[in-house]
Amino acid sequence: MCGRFVSATPPDQIAAYFGTEAPEALLEPSYNVAPTNDVYAVLADGSTRHLDAFHWGLVPLWAKDPKIGSKMINARAETLAEKSAFKSAFKRRRCLIPADGFYEWRKGPNAPPKAKKQPYFIHRPDGEPYAFAGLWEVWRGPNKDQDPLRSCTIITTSPNEAMATIHDRMPVILPPS
Repeated sequence: MCGRFVSATPPDQIAAYFGTEAPEALLEPSYNVAPTNDVYAVLADGSTRHLDAFHWGLVPLWAKDPKIGSKMINARAETLAEKSAFKSAFKRRRCLIPADGFYEWRKGPNAPPKAKKQPYFIHRPDGEPYAFAGLWEVWRGPNKDQDPLRSCTIITTSPNEAMATIHDRMPVILPPS
């Protein structure tokens, strides 16, 4: 499960890597992006890609309160088409979430039960960004005068061989194409 990641590459470099224009909303670089922070997402509108800022933690259309998004930072790939929170976004609103790397924690193999977990930073050896599969949504809420909230979630899957030694889930990682 992806609970923290790094997003420190300047937005113009992210935009160039993913073939988009630089975003209007500029986010501060972060080496510890946490749930409910704003993050960049790459959207496709036909053949054109856009890089925009989104709230990390998907807020479904039907939600009464945006706080529900803090529980929806990840979406299991195996159940996207079934879960009401993700079903609509899975059909129509997919995105890429650029990341310089992500963190996972695990206890050492011989650690006592109350031992602290060791953080691991997973990143590409070539230093290029990851493209996590994601979903996005626009929540308008009960107050029609408020600005819509654009939110996203990271899709997770079973780990590959390398990740299986650290955690039982990992982000779905896509090629930038």
